[in-house]
Amino acid sequence: MFVLEPSILGLCLVSVIKSVCNNDCFKLCSIGVAMNHTDNNIQANLVPMVVEQSARGERAFDIYSRLLKERVIFMVGQVEEHMANLIVAQLLFLEADNPDKDISLYINSPGGSVTAGMAIYDTMRFIKPDVSTLCIGQAASMGAFLLSGGAKGKRFALPNSSVMIHQPLGGFQGQATDIDIHARNILKTKEKLNRMLADHTGQPFERVVEDTERDNFMGADEAKEYGLIDDVLVTR
Repeated sequence: MFVLEPSILGLCLVSVIKSVCNNDCFKLCSIGVAMNHTDNNIQANLVPMVVEQSARGERAFDIYSRLLKERVIFMVGQVEEHMANLIVAQLLFLEADNPDKDISLYINSPGGSVTAGMAIYDTMRFIKPDVSTLCIGQAASMGAFLLSGGAKGKRFALPNSSVMIHQPLGGFQGQATDIDIHARNILKTKEKLNRMLADHTGQPFERVVEDTERDNFMGADEAKEYGLIDDVLVTR
């Protein structure tokens, strides 16, 4: 879902991205994965390791670091500030590594914070490489917005994935004047997101307003027909 404040219901536990500069390339040492705080120790122990051999000897990577070397970024779980900062850092790193090569963003997310999502979205637009988006599992709310915000012609979904769009969700309590300020702000945010979604999908603004009034679920083929993605991928 879209929310206007960062959620504290989950914790994205991520190891710090490190890079060691050699004469000929940058090598990425480690990157973590999003996980729930209730079982993060178990999940951390279950992350597969990949061993590479070179003239310098063997080097072990966790699977996500190895995929990052292939310019694949995972956006998994609720969109919140910590996740957004890490994805932004990865996007900037991959641009510095090679500004002419595409980046793949794999999305499996129920959505989350609007501001955190916009940080990712703006960085996708800011960097030089095209960012190809791929929905695996689900892309709901801000996840669907980011899916549609990938480079035109490079937005995909797997056949059994689910996409959901809707209007922003927010809540506030306090003085009447403050409530009015926040109410007007969420309505302004709603209009902005709908106009951007209309631009990404090619749908009329009025239809997007109507279609996002309530939770609107689509399968992969329906998302393609709507214009949220460009194609459904069955195999490579």
